[in-house]
Amino acid sequence: MAMSKTGKTLLIIGGILFALVLVAVIGLALLVESAGRPNVSSNSVLVLNVSGDLPDYSYDDPTARIFGFRQPQSFTSLLTQLRKAKVDKRVSAVLLEVQFPQIGWGKADELRDAIIDLKQSGKPVYAYMEIGSNKEYYIASAADKIFLPPTGDLYVNGFAANVMFYRGTLDKIGVEPEFIQIGPKYKNAPDQYLRKDMGEGHREVMNSILDSYFNRYAQAIADARKKTPEDVKALIDNAPYNAVKAKELGLIDDTLYREQVDAELKKQLGYNENEKLRTIGSGEYREIRADSLGLNNGQSVAVIYASGAIVGGRSSDGTFGGEQTTGSDTVVQAINDAAADSSIKAIVLRVDSPGGSALASDLMWHAIENAKAKNKPVVVSMSDYAASGGYYISCNANKIVAEPNTLTGSIGMFTGKMNIKGLYNWLGISNEYILRGKNAGLFRESEKWSESEKAKMVESANTVYYDNFLPKVAKGRNMTTEAVNAIGQGHVWTGTQGKEKGLVDEIGGMEKAIEIAKQLANLPADKDVKRVVFPAPRPFFESLFDSSGDESEAKAKQQQEVLINAMPKEMQRALRFAAIFDKMNRGEAIMMLPFDLEIK
Repeated sequence: MAMSKTGKTLLIIGGILFALVLVAVIGLALLVESAGRPNVSSNSVLVLNVSGDLPDYSYDDPTARIFGFRQPQSFTSLLTQLRKAKVDKRVSAVLLEVQFPQIGWGKADELRDAIIDLKQSGKPVYAYMEIGSNKEYYIASAADKIFLPPTGDLYVNGFAANVMFYRGTLDKIGVEPEFIQIGPKYKNAPDQYLRKDMGEGHREVMNSILDSYFNRYAQAIADARKKTPEDVKALIDNAPYNAVKAKELGLIDDTLYREQVDAELKKQLGYNENEKLRTIGSGEYREIRADSLGLNNGQSVAVIYASGAIVGGRSSDGTFGGEQTTGSDTVVQAINDAAADSSIKAIVLRVDSPGGSALASDLMWHAIENAKAKNKPVVVSMSDYAASGGYYISCNANKIVAEPNTLTGSIGMFTGKMNIKGLYNWLGISNEYILRGKNAGLFRESEKWSESEKAKMVESANTVYYDNFLPKVAKGRNMTTEAVNAIGQGHVWTGTQGKEKGLVDEIGGMEKAIEIAKQLANLPADKDVKRVVFPAPRPFFESLFDSSGDESEAKAKQQQEVLINAMPKEMQRALRFAAIFDKMNRGEAIMMLPFDLEIK
């Protein structure tokens, strides 16, 4: 039934009124938020909570905060708080409450550097942990003093790397994996589906990474606690320790309850005995604008985040559940926009990705080439990972900066499919294909490749690796393809090893990348720059009510995430990687870190 003219008029008026009310509510909320910005008292202590998920970047939307939507602290935000505290005369000390942050060892290095940089201002930094494992203690060791409660524990008992294999499961359900690997000795991402244990190359790389991490860990702790690396390794061999023993061995400074740490800070900062310690938390301090402290101003440098597995299409920031992904459409557009913006003097691409789609990686590589052609310097800052596809998008930057414990390299690729004929037989399902064309059955899910089909897949894989990946890395790094292939073959390197091999230019984090970007853009070294995030973060309500894309696909992804999150933690990332591998069924080549590495 057609709507009457009166009904249409009322509907329009109602819509306008709703929009006006919504705008008024948001405006009022923003006004309240602006008026209610915190006041930092003199001689205050900034209390930073270093815990939980710390994505490389997430937009801190004040509107979302006003309406009660929780926004996780990002790693970038945490570093910004430390930068602000260094120059804020009202902040006299920083207390770090370290409680199992979900970050990798690259970010742990960067956080330690930020703490050490803050200490150069003369402001004391204290760290408090209830329980400290390897990574928590590594971060805390950069502080001036470390405290545990008397009943706390210190589990600095060495590194363990766990690798899971699923071939036994596939055998049980009748699924036969078929993969083509370029760099077969080290490019072992498919090994978790092809094997039941580590191969020779896999074990070699794992041992190399563990040795590098362990030696750096021992040296850093030794420097911080005035010991030798040998002393630290001996202490590790006899760990764990309770808090009292840890103090006795010089691993911590004292055994204090939380309020007693405040009392220590009062003494340190010259408070009267009856004065209450003035503190400000990270949630409040985030609302203090960096430019109000003389930071983040001057000429503009674009910062583009490539966080998560590389996929085609739009990036996902994980705002409403799920993992972050690096979408080629989003990143390409961001690079193009930054390159076309005359106010942007340089581009810093922050890469925190284990790789993914080869096609999507190449599209981003091309966008960087175009930006450089427009005389926009591009500097890559590597976070925890910049491997395989993550290295592909990094390799042609003017300069590459990585942390010592960044995982990078993994120059190789693979493609393949899962033959589920055995599963069909087990379920009592039968199927037949009727084909036209010699290779029409290339992606049949219940048949092995024919000799002709396999030859075509090998040809395609060789094209991706030998005609694209190798030459582009060689051009970007000013090396021969032979030299790149010698250090490629899927081999994973730490940032330190990558610098030795010529894959990385400088050791450091985002601050080092910004410093180099200023040099390349001929900007004054002694002046700060305005860091402009591309693409501009979408306002909260736009994200909340976004109707773009296929709604059914979005719903399916949400349901998939619910299922994955219900699985044991050790399986969650493997299942997410499996979803990326599923793209091989339509012919995509994959450039992925050869193992899901978690070192505890």
